[in-house]
Amino acid sequence: MDFAINHICTPKLPVEDFFAMVRRLGATQVEIRNDIPDVMNHIAPQTVKKAAEAAGVEILSINALYPFNVWSRDMADRAVAMADYAQACGAKALVMCPLNDGTAVAQDDLVAALAALAPILRQRGLTGLIEPLGFPVSSLRHKADAIVAIKAAGAQDVYQLMHDTFHHHLAGETEFFPEWTGLVHISGVTDPTVAAQDMLDAHRVLVDADDRLGNVAQIRALRDAGYTGTYSFEPFAKVVHDLADAERALQTSMNYLRLAVQDPAHA
Repeated sequence: MDFAINHICTPKLPVEDFFAMVRRLGATQVEIRNDIPDVMNHIAPQTVKKAAEAAGVEILSINALYPFNVWSRDMADRAVAMADYAQACGAKALVMCPLNDGTAVAQDDLVAALAALAPILRQRGLTGLIEPLGFPVSSLRHKADAIVAIKAAGAQDVYQLMHDTFHHHLAGETEFFPEWTGLVHISGVTDPTVAAQDMLDAHRVLVDADDRLGNVAQIRALRDAGYTGTYSFEPFAKVVHDLADAERALQTSMNYLRLAVQDPAHA
């Protein structure tokens, strides 16, 4: 398995230290963010690019453009600024998340947003990674709906899906789209008391044997269907962010997943 590390795993680490940790873990791919931590709005893209090159890591994406499916002049300006930053720092893609506040967004509006964003991405050689959010209040919960919109926008060349194991579980999805999947986000939920419909980002920890999201089964399904790409750790829980030795915890989770996915006895 090829693992990447999202900067949210260790949001207190400066980018240089974060990149160095990733290399010690045997990985060479990272995701940076514009929220936790807000690298994009606080560090010059040339500085990030230089640090990545020095460490020997590839920046897969900047996470995230939100809410990408509600198009406006402000969204257009923010999309251009984020795409410019991605191009300047050497990132390959933008993660794109839909409106997530209980407000419905029409499919026609989703298509229009994708059509408007496509030339911004094309001109900079970037991929848009569309990440449906499985929360009940999300305006785009299912990957199948995203694929329909991509095709309607005539933008199959510039968009791929982000398969997030947490959101896949919350949305109750059963279908996998390996040929559309550009990256996979992995995180686990181990709290035995929270119902699926009540799971939040704050519950998302590193994947271990107590995981309730079926990460191992999802990874196997993706792999068996033909996905050969990268799996990027994206835990949001404060308990992970506050770990005294996040590097060791990440290594433990990586080791667990490598063994569990290959073990036919693992449920």
